[in-house]
Amino acid sequence: MAQASTLKRTPLYALHVRLGGRMTPFAGYEMPVQYPTGIIKEHTHTRTAASLFDVSHMGQIAIRPRSGRAALALETLVGADILALAEGRQRYALFTDATGGILDDLMVANLGDHLRLVVNAACKEADAAHLTTYLSATCNIDPLQDRALLALQGPAAEAVLAALAPEVRSMRFMDVRVLRLSGATCVVSRSGYTGEDGFEISIAAAAAEALCDALLQDNTVRPAGLGARDSLRLEAGLCLYGSDLDTRTTPAEAALEWAIGKARRTGGSRAGGFPGAETVLRQIDHGAARRRVGLRPQGRAPVRGGAALFGAADAAAPIGTVTSGGFAISLGVPIAMGYVPSEAAKAGTELFAELRGARQAMQVCDLPFVPLSYKR
Repeated sequence: MAQASTLKRTPLYALHVRLGGRMTPFAGYEMPVQYPTGIIKEHTHTRTAASLFDVSHMGQIAIRPRSGRAALALETLVGADILALAEGRQRYALFTDATGGILDDLMVANLGDHLRLVVNAACKEADAAHLTTYLSATCNIDPLQDRALLALQGPAAEAVLAALAPEVRSMRFMDVRVLRLSGATCVVSRSGYTGEDGFEISIAAAAAEALCDALLQDNTVRPAGLGARDSLRLEAGLCLYGSDLDTRTTPAEAALEWAIGKARRTGGSRAGGFPGAETVLRQIDHGAARRRVGLRPQGRAPVRGGAALFGAADAAAPIGTVTSGGFAISLGVPIAMGYVPSEAAKAGTELFAELRGARQAMQVCDLPFVPLSYKR
């Protein structure tokens, strides 16, 4: 665990302290894991109203073309169809390595004159270096150090944000707009990582706290921390890089083959051309040896990440691993995700997890655990 003296702080650190946030080290930052109301209430409030999360620890990177097209340049590093990404839209993508392993998962937005990326906090320096190494001959790679990133999530998010910018009512899932909020120019996307409708707001660091105060003046909105964000994303069946995704995991294994665009697949107009494409496309076409699945423990005890999975209660050798696990606050039951052999990935398959020296029965289930509420 990082020492407090070496931890970075987001532009909203003072706000977190003022609101009573319990700070904890995360990805090199002091971040609020929860506020005085607690994770359960923060989670439930996000599902029923609107919560405000600080995700400024995430990396924001602009790719500006010097020659050619930034979209085609980025396609040499990701399997997504970036060329078809319309202005004012964003798309999920994966950086892959030469073996098809996932270096990071990210969002790519087309802002017309440049592409705007949001990458994971623990990977942002490596991602910026990766982009610079491979794209700097044709593009300027600009890590945006002076920006904050907010996530307003929940069914009331649209009404709350529309009080500041009525234009958001016409936005649909994955739309991106440049809007004025509380006097500041912001890049607003209709997206998030909770499974709920909502928005992510990129804003100049100096203006972030004032915008947060303006949003929190609405009684519908409450602050929420990393604990609720993690429990919400798990219920939504969404991956956490470093737990569910890493360089030993390919898109097909992670059940993320949908992130590889049709044009980039076998027979497509721009098939391959990204790192590890041979492996990635072969697995999409013919299947991978293992698969990420949802898991429902058959008891009340949560099964956490790292627990071994077995094909039988008395099996000697594990066949898989739990990568994320916890208690589903919305459902009142424990849930988990993990990797199992493809032949064991069918919903209803019974498995067993190692839990405190005993074998806990688990059942493979479909994802997500809680239906997604995006505005399509």
